[in-house]
Amino acid sequence: MGKIAESTVRRLSVYLRLLEEFAAQGKGTVSSHELAGQGHTTPAQVRKDLSFFGSFGKRGLGYPVPELIAQLRDILGLDRPYRVAVIGAGKIGRALVGYQGFVSRGFHIVLLYDNDLDKVGVSWDGLQVRDERDIEADLAREPVDIAIVATPACAAQALVDRIVTTGIKAILNFAPVEVSHPDGVVVKNVNMALELETLSYALRNR
Repeated sequence: MGKIAESTVRRLSVYLRLLEEFAAQGKGTVSSHELAGQGHTTPAQVRKDLSFFGSFGKRGLGYPVPELIAQLRDILGLDRPYRVAVIGAGKIGRALVGYQGFVSRGFHIVLLYDNDLDKVGVSWDGLQVRDERDIEADLAREPVDIAIVATPACAAQALVDRIVTTGIKAILNFAPVEVSHPDGVVVKNVNMALELETLSYALRNR
């Protein structure tokens, strides 16, 4: 199987959430038309997205909801838990730590760091803020799968450089700056100002 477009992976996540809603409603099967209607795409797109990963469902009968949920969770790597470290105990970091939706998807925030000594030692939702200077030593003893950078832009690159030396291969960057990283490390940038600008463009050009 070749490289799958990120847009396809995003749609798979949408399909999974919809299927879980259908399952909660007691629905046993679902059609590509139903998934497309709720997912704001087309039935052909749903079938194409799923076809990258195998043959699902039967023509005229639809997709069995429990089986497709299990298959999508496996495709998306959600069949195992992930340990997550958050660097930056500011407003974004605190919101991330307090969000319970991560746990239900298998993402467990287990470490939280900041360089503000007034915050170090403080407990947030049962998680104690650690000193940012201890990142390398801590991660050597307590490895994580994903790091989230929630710091000011000026600190992000240096932190990413430190993080990759610990062997972490996946980073979610909330700092409003693009960061460089070595091959083999996946960095996803979440730029909320950029997202708002795309919305303002959409409003202006309705």
